[in-house]
Amino acid sequence: MLHLALRMAAHRITALLAVACAVLGGAALITTTGVLAESGLRSQLPPGRLGGADVVVAADQEFHPSGDLPVALPERATVPGRLVERLAALPGVTDAVGDIGFPTALVDGRGPAVPAGGDPRTAGHGWSSTKLLADARVTGRAPSGAHEVAVGAGAGPAVGETVEVVANGRPAASYRVTALVDAPDADGVYFADATAAGLAGRDTGDAGPRAGTVDLIGLRVDEGAGERVAGSGAVQRVADAVRAEVAGTGLKVVTGADRGDAVAPGVGSARSLLILLAGSLGGIVLLITGFVVAGALGVTIAGQRRDLALMRAVGATPRQIRRLAAAQSTVVAAAALVPGVAAGYLLAGRFRELLADRGVLPAELPLTVGPLPALATLLLVAAAVQLSARCAAWRTSRMPATEAVAESRSEPRTPSRTRTGAGLLLMLGACALSAVPLLSRTALGASVTSIAGILAAIGLAMAGPALVGNAGEAAVRRLRPGVAAPTWLALANVRAYALRLSGVVSPLAMGVVFVLTYTLTQTTVLAAASDDTRTGTLAQYELAAPALGGLPDGTLTAVREVPGVRAAAAAQTTAVVWEYEELGEPAAESAPATILGPDARDVVDLGVTDGGLDRLTGATVAVSADAARTRGAGLGERIRLVLGDGARVDARVVAVYDRGLGFGPVVLSRELAAGHTTTGLDQRALVRTDGTSAAEAGLNALAADRTGLAVAGTAPDAAGGDAPPEVWINLALVVVLLGYLLLSIANKLVAATAQRRTEIAALRLVGTTPRQILAMMRREAAVVAAASLAAGLALSAVPLALLGQGFLGHPWPAGPAWLLPAVAATVVATAYLTVELPTRHALRTPPADGLRAA
Repeated sequence: MLHLALRMAAHRITALLAVACAVLGGAALITTTGVLAESGLRSQLPPGRLGGADVVVAADQEFHPSGDLPVALPERATVPGRLVERLAALPGVTDAVGDIGFPTALVDGRGPAVPAGGDPRTAGHGWSSTKLLADARVTGRAPSGAHEVAVGAGAGPAVGETVEVVANGRPAASYRVTALVDAPDADGVYFADATAAGLAGRDTGDAGPRAGTVDLIGLRVDEGAGERVAGSGAVQRVADAVRAEVAGTGLKVVTGADRGDAVAPGVGSARSLLILLAGSLGGIVLLITGFVVAGALGVTIAGQRRDLALMRAVGATPRQIRRLAAAQSTVVAAAALVPGVAAGYLLAGRFRELLADRGVLPAELPLTVGPLPALATLLLVAAAVQLSARCAAWRTSRMPATEAVAESRSEPRTPSRTRTGAGLLLMLGACALSAVPLLSRTALGASVTSIAGILAAIGLAMAGPALVGNAGEAAVRRLRPGVAAPTWLALANVRAYALRLSGVVSPLAMGVVFVLTYTLTQTTVLAAASDDTRTGTLAQYELAAPALGGLPDGTLTAVREVPGVRAAAAAQTTAVVWEYEELGEPAAESAPATILGPDARDVVDLGVTDGGLDRLTGATVAVSADAARTRGAGLGERIRLVLGDGARVDARVVAVYDRGLGFGPVVLSRELAAGHTTTGLDQRALVRTDGTSAAEAGLNALAADRTGLAVAGTAPDAAGGDAPPEVWINLALVVVLLGYLLLSIANKLVAATAQRRTEIAALRLVGTTPRQILAMMRREAAVVAAASLAAGLALSAVPLALLGQGFLGHPWPAGPAWLLPAVAATVVATAYLTVELPTRHALRTPPADGLRAA
């Protein structure tokens, strides 16, 4: 069987190239998705500034819902400081360091200068934290006084110099540099331990919410640095002893490669994003890959119907015919899988670079490159090829031998009623699914639009032969006498070969649907969110201090004293996990959250429909109308939240608002969030003025006078610069998937046209000129392009109209005006070139040779 399959594949190599290209592209995309998923589950950050610690004790920075993947928590949770002394007393522990991080920046005469590579939100540490660095080399002495610091060797100042330091929102103060620390990831500012605890509000005598805590505890073990690996004797014994000591507290004890997770709490969310991206991308990739591979194999098997029919005539059983079709397809797929998988690993690397450049992933987070994605790709693609090939050969294998031979040069005149009915039902179901954006004005509700479009395109592929055949019949009946021969031939082919024509119209229509629905969904949601933000932001300006890690103390008071300023309020953003019940079962969902106070009603208008922001004090929240409706969180109800550092709270709903796309599904009161953010500082101040130039000049003067402050307008960027990184990532995915679709469609069209050598040769023998044949094929290409565009636009119209109505209030989406002309030009060029070139090649072959080769 394998030998026969190889000979058949060699004889039909042109048609099988379409299968090879479809498999190669699909394997690359599936492998990329697998690498992203594996990296989200297994990738580890380097230990960074914890490289010298053998064992690290930190709070669990994940929320673990029942029956679902963990949800990363973005804010630093703390560890009781008293635990440091207890762990230091354990056998084998040589050093126990309670590490803290707080906002700090060096300042020179020209403005803020953060140490190279340092994060200003957590750049301040106590001197003892240098013990956690790997191979640290210190020049000078440790800081001991209240106005002494050490800095990283790349920061610029030299030992003995005096520098200005802004620490945890306090005014800039002068400090003397006593040491330079040279080590990997040593960037930061190191204070005396007591000074650092006081600046960070961690002294046991402080009244702050984080008094008496540390961020994490690093332990050094009594053995050589060269043996400090997870699982080594002393490290493992100490780790086991520490786990016994902290049992029941919820703290995590990590060693080896897991230490990198403790450096920054945002890393977990980055890995979770990889898993979510792989999950959302995986479904659409598998759907499109299966569709394209099945279509390419359908064209290939259709070109071999005569060979298969002759085999049936000489005694081959139906099972043998299907095995033969599957075997030759598997041979071709196997040849394309290896380069496809290799390309997938390379594409995953490029995609990780895109994510890192856009700030979605930490630049240090590597991809996990293992064999599992390749193995999964092999199994999935092989299963898709086997199933598609057997389905494509099913009709020919089940027909009586004489009927199979008779039908090998024609198509079934009556398309399958079951297939047509299923396709029509699928399109109707897609229309019903398109109504979701009317009921849920959320990003999740909008994502249904693209899914509905793809389902409708699959329905078109199933019902296509009947629809194309009926359209061809109607067109032929309306032909006027004396119509040109090429036009008559083209329409006759449309009517007679509806299955063949629908096989190329459906993928092109899917490409149109995919591009329009996927792209316009992104731009419509972005436009709706921008409209919410623009309409709901009463403030004209915002002040921020990103280089200082947060707004310095007293900023709001100073802003309110600027002439022309009518209102100013602080704002922050964080993330929460909302626990609720869905259909009687517990559920949890991570959601962005804004932190505001009662004074925010003067600078923002959330579109409150019930309650009021003036009640936003204490353990209270405001929620969006969509969240209130779907989760039973109306005014006065109490909801359960897990804050960004893992703290569980019960909060009362005091306001319900409409503009959830612009401001998120939940708004926390400042008192509720106090002590549960990493820095504890406000991120920005929203300022509403009287609109005069004097007020703007006053704000700019204030920012110039206060180190690190920056003034910016609140108007959304019309060019899309304010778009979240996920939008650009999704559009990049559209480009990649569109390229795969177009390449596969082009190869399929070339293969379908090349298989018509016999038809072209027969037309030439009965007197049709090459010019007439070219004209006929061009008219067929025009029919293909027109039908694809019409079908794609028709299938996209309902989902996009309902999306626009639900999100923008009018039945059309928002998006670039050039998108539709660009799609139309691409479809026309693809249809024309992939028909014109193989037709010209076939015309160069003498008719007799063409018939003999068939």
